[in-house]
Amino acid sequence: MTARERLSPEELRSHQWYGTEGQLRTWSHNARMRQLGYEAEEYQGRPVIAVLNTWSDINPCHVHLRERAEAVKRGVWQAGGFPLEFPVATLSETYQKPTPMLYRNLLAMETEELLRSYPVDAAVLLGGCDKSTPALLMGAASADVPSLFVPAGPMLPGHWRGETLGSGTDMWKYWDEHRAGNLTDCELRELQGGLARSPGHCMTMGTASTMTAAAEALGMTLPGASSIPAVDSGHERMAAASGRRAVELAWTGLKPSEILTPEAFEDAVTTVLGLGGSTNAVIHLIAMAGRAGVKLTLDDFDRVARTVPVLANVRPGGQTYLMEDFHFAGGLPAFLSRITDLLHLDRPTVNGTLGEQLEGAVVHDDDVIRTRENPVAPEGGVAVLRGNLCPDGAVIKHIAAEKHLLRHTGRAVVFDDYRTMQRTINEPESHITADSVLVLRNSGPKGGPGMPEYGMLPIPDHLLKQGVRDMVRISDARMSGTSYGTCVLHVAPESYVGGPLALVRTGDSITLDVEARTLQLNVDEQELERRRTEWTQPPTRYERGYGALYNEQITQADTGCDFEFLARQGKVPDPYAG
Repeated sequence: MTARERLSPEELRSHQWYGTEGQLRTWSHNARMRQLGYEAEEYQGRPVIAVLNTWSDINPCHVHLRERAEAVKRGVWQAGGFPLEFPVATLSETYQKPTPMLYRNLLAMETEELLRSYPVDAAVLLGGCDKSTPALLMGAASADVPSLFVPAGPMLPGHWRGETLGSGTDMWKYWDEHRAGNLTDCELRELQGGLARSPGHCMTMGTASTMTAAAEALGMTLPGASSIPAVDSGHERMAAASGRRAVELAWTGLKPSEILTPEAFEDAVTTVLGLGGSTNAVIHLIAMAGRAGVKLTLDDFDRVARTVPVLANVRPGGQTYLMEDFHFAGGLPAFLSRITDLLHLDRPTVNGTLGEQLEGAVVHDDDVIRTRENPVAPEGGVAVLRGNLCPDGAVIKHIAAEKHLLRHTGRAVVFDDYRTMQRTINEPESHITADSVLVLRNSGPKGGPGMPEYGMLPIPDHLLKQGVRDMVRISDARMSGTSYGTCVLHVAPESYVGGPLALVRTGDSITLDVEARTLQLNVDEQELERRRTEWTQPPTRYERGYGALYNEQITQADTGCDFEFLARQGKVPDPYAG
C-alpha cells in the first residue's frame, strides 16, 4: 500500500472549530475548552479522536469497556492526538426488550450524527455485543470520518462439572435437558453460575464473534483484534494500539469509504461463511454494505457459500472449540491465511493492505482451524432458500441442523405469535409429532416488532422426553447465533405485511429441501389466493415515538432491516462551525 500524503494541522476537520482566528464562535469554543480544564496547546493542531463507548452497567458484554476506553485514550495521547470520550447507546442482547435489533438503527444514527456534528478528526468505536458492531460501523460509514473498531472480545469459556460450556449454545442444550427431566433444578442452578465467567461477549461463534470477525475482515480493526479474550492483557494492549492508529488515520485522512469496498464486503461474506458464523450476519452485512453504497444481496451469500468450506471448528457450527481456542490457534489472520485464494489481498484496511495484515500468519492447531482437505463442512455454513413460502428469500444455518431434516416434508403447526406459541405448544390438542413443521409468524421486522430471536422454537416437552432434539421450524424471526437446529429464518416478506407465511394454516404440507435451496408450501395457488383475500393486517404496533418511526421506515430482512431514509444514498453537508 503506497504511503499517503499527510494533512497539515490546518486541514484537520477540528481546525474549523478551534483554529480559525478572528471568529466569535472559535473564541467561544476555545473558552469552553478552558472550562473543561484544557489549555489550547493540548488540542490545537492535534487530531481530535472521538472514543465512542457503548459501556453500561447492564451490558455484561461491554462492562469492561470503561477501562478499555482509558487504554484507547492512552494510545491517542502517546501518538500526539487529543481524545474525547462519547457515551453512546448500549445494546445489551441479554436485557433489552423486545430486542436490541429494534434499536440497532438508533445507535447507527447516533453514531453518524455525533461524528458529523462535533469537532472530530477520527474515531475509535468500542463495541462487540451483537447489534453494536454493525450499528457503529453503519454510522461511521454514513458519516465517513476516519474510524476503526475495537471489539469487546469474547468472555472466558464456561465450566461445569468437568465440562467446557459455550454461552448460549449450552444454555439452550441444558435447558432442554431440564425440560426433558434429565437435569434437576439444583443442577440447573449450579450450571447457571458456570456459564458466563467474565466480561465479554459470547465465546461461541455466535453473532457477536461473527460480526467482530466480519469487522476485522472488512479491514476496520487492527489485525487479530476480533478474537482476543476480553480479560486478556493483550486486549488492553490492542485498545491502546488502536488509539495510536486512530491518530495516524486522522493525519492521513483514510476514510471508511476507501475501505468498505465491494471487494471488502465479498471478503467479509467469505469470512462469515467459512467460520460457520451466525445467520444474523446476513442482515447486518447487507445493511452495512448499503451504508457504504455497495449492493449486497442474499444471492451473493448463496453464491459465495458454494465456494468456501467451513474451517473453524468452533461451536455451534463446529463440534468442539470456543473463541479462546480459536484465538490461540492464530485467530482470524491464521484462518484467512488458509483461504487467501478467495480473498482480495490488495485492498486497503486501517493498517495497510489485507495481504500485509496476513503476513506471517500461522495456524497453531489444525483441529481448531481446519485445513481445506479436512473441513468442518465442504461449503459455507448458511444456505439461502427460495420458494412460494419465501419469494424474497429465507436463510438456514444448515451445518447446525440434523442432517436427516435437511430434506423434509411435514404437516404445519402454526402459531400466530410468540406468546401464543409459549402458551400452547405443549397442549395435547396441538398434535405435534417429530415430523411436524413448526411455523411462527408475526415475528419479523414489523411484526415482532424488531425481528426478535424467536426462530429456535422450543421442541414440545413430550418430544424432548422421547429423545427428539431437532425439528423443522420456520419463521420470519431471527435466532441467536449461538442457537442450532433446523430453523428456517428471515422469511421475506414477513407475515405482518402479508407475506405468504401469513397464509399458512395448521395441517398444510410444507417441504424443505436445503440441497435444492427450496422452501415450498404445498397448497395450490387458487387456494392461496382465496386465503389472501380473507387476510387482514394486524393492528399497528406503535402509535407514537421511536417505535412509530421504526414501523414507518424499516425495510425487510432481505434488504438489511435498515431505515429507508438512512439507507438511501444522498449528500449530507458537514456543519458550518464558524
